[in-house]
Amino acid sequence: VAAADPRVLALAAQVTESREQDIPLLLLKLKGILNNASLGCEESKKIKQDIYDYDLTQYCMLVLRQDHFRLHGGWATAAQLAEILSHCCVGLEVKDPEEFYKKFLPSAVDNLLFLGRRLQARFIRATKDEEKQDFLRWFQTVADAICWLFGGHIQLATCVLQNDHFLRLLITDDVETAIIMMSILHNILRVNSSVLLEVDEETLHSVLDELVYKLSATANPAVGSAATKLLLLVAKFCKQLVKLLAARYKGLKELLSRQWTGKGFDRDLSQLLDLLYLEQSSGKGEMQRQHQAACVIQAMWRGFQTRKRLKKLPQAVTTLQRSFRTKREQELQHLQEKKEDEALKLQMQLQRQRAMRLFHERQLALLEIVHASQVNKYMEEMEGKSALTIQRFWRGYKARRNFHQQRQSLKEHKAAIVIQRAACKFLEKRRRRRALRPWKDPKGLTDEQRLALQQKVDDYIKLHPASQMSEERSKELHMQAQEKLAQFLLRSKLDERAAQRREMLLAQVNTDVELLMNAPGFTEITEKDLAVFMSRSVPVATKARQSHNTMLKYTHWPWWKKLGDEFVEDDVIADDAVNAELRTLFIGGRK
Repeated sequence: VAAADPRVLALAAQVTESREQDIPLLLLKLKGILNNASLGCEESKKIKQDIYDYDLTQYCMLVLRQDHFRLHGGWATAAQLAEILSHCCVGLEVKDPEEFYKKFLPSAVDNLLFLGRRLQARFIRATKDEEKQDFLRWFQTVADAICWLFGGHIQLATCVLQNDHFLRLLITDDVETAIIMMSILHNILRVNSSVLLEVDEETLHSVLDELVYKLSATANPAVGSAATKLLLLVAKFCKQLVKLLAARYKGLKELLSRQWTGKGFDRDLSQLLDLLYLEQSSGKGEMQRQHQAACVIQAMWRGFQTRKRLKKLPQAVTTLQRSFRTKREQELQHLQEKKEDEALKLQMQLQRQRAMRLFHERQLALLEIVHASQVNKYMEEMEGKSALTIQRFWRGYKARRNFHQQRQSLKEHKAAIVIQRAACKFLEKRRRRRALRPWKDPKGLTDEQRLALQQKVDDYIKLHPASQMSEERSKELHMQAQEKLAQFLLRSKLDERAAQRREMLLAQVNTDVELLMNAPGFTEITEKDLAVFMSRSVPVATKARQSHNTMLKYTHWPWWKKLGDEFVEDDVIADDAVNAELRTLFIGGRK
């Protein structure tokens, strides 16, 4: 194996040891190394092989993705590295062709096109003429590198066309970069004339749409000449695409003849128009025959549809009449129901007004009869009766609603009881009918099985010997178990007493609540009802009386005695002021 070139080795060592921002300038030395070797000779191939083996081409490809605005050398360095990368990849013989052709070369094409997009964007945004010229020159260098790369590797033509960056570069309104991109497409078609048939349909339509758009949207002769030459090249190399041009772009011939005649490329324009007109004339007879066949098919289909409709016409008329009568009856019924509802509402309103008028008349008549001093009492009685009536209706409504809500659950409960009863009866009958099975003696063990089982038992006893426990230890464990059992029983009795006490308190609270809920109003209370809420305990009654008297005195105090209580809530009184006894109210009537 021949030794590697010392210049490549030294450069690879410098790149490895250098900082990232210094690598682009170091990689420019590859241009001098490649220029010293004669093109196509063994020395050049060997140098390119060494550059690839020491990953210098990988470095070049990765540098193209960086932001060159912040690096040494800027975009000029990036353009030179693109040129170096394309020259290193052409005429290279690698040991692993699959990785080189399927991974490395597509990545290199993608990075070059990405760099071209960035240069194109910088060129469009530049304002100074000098900057625009520099960016255009660097863009042309990158475009030449791309052409050199797919010129050395024909299979990359399809990869370039299908790349998304290429389509975005082509779709631009800038004249200079558009011409350069169309020149790249022209070189692709010269390298591989059938490339447009190898790409997918969406990519093909996108390229052709952009070329036709440039012919229709611009008046620049350079753009028109480049687009016309590309379409002519497509029509010459790919005869199948002439039909696509004629069918997809109907007004292309009129556009070319009207807008681009006499612009300096009439020879190419006339050739393209001849090809389009030739395709139209050859397909005209076929189109006429197809048109006549389509007319015959349409006439037959219309006749069939007409006869079919005529056959169904009587049935359709009957159905239409039936649906019309049904709809009219529904509308009349709806109007009748609406009139009945309005009449009912009006009648109910009149009845309500009549009842209100009679009620007011009755009230006025009673007020005339009742003495003036008894009017307030009478009104209070009427309000009480009205409140009772409202409460009675509300309780009735509430009870009926609860009953309707519980009806389904009661029905389900009763159904479950019936099902359970039937199931229990069925199981009982089944148990009674089941006959007793005859007794079967268990199968005995043979001597061999008995010996094997005895051997397993002995082995288990040897492996797990029983633990020996003294008599004192067993008595101590017995006493501990007895003590824990006694504690558990005592605790269970205490818990039972506490549960009973809680149940008693709950029953007392429920009784007191029921008494309060069923208590009559203050206007209807009697001494008998009052005795239910009186406590039989003398201390409690005395405490209640004293508390009541204290509250009365506190409410009758003059304002100057309450000056310290401005910020005290109305229902909060000091403990020393309410240090009295209870007598009046004690819920439940028991201590």
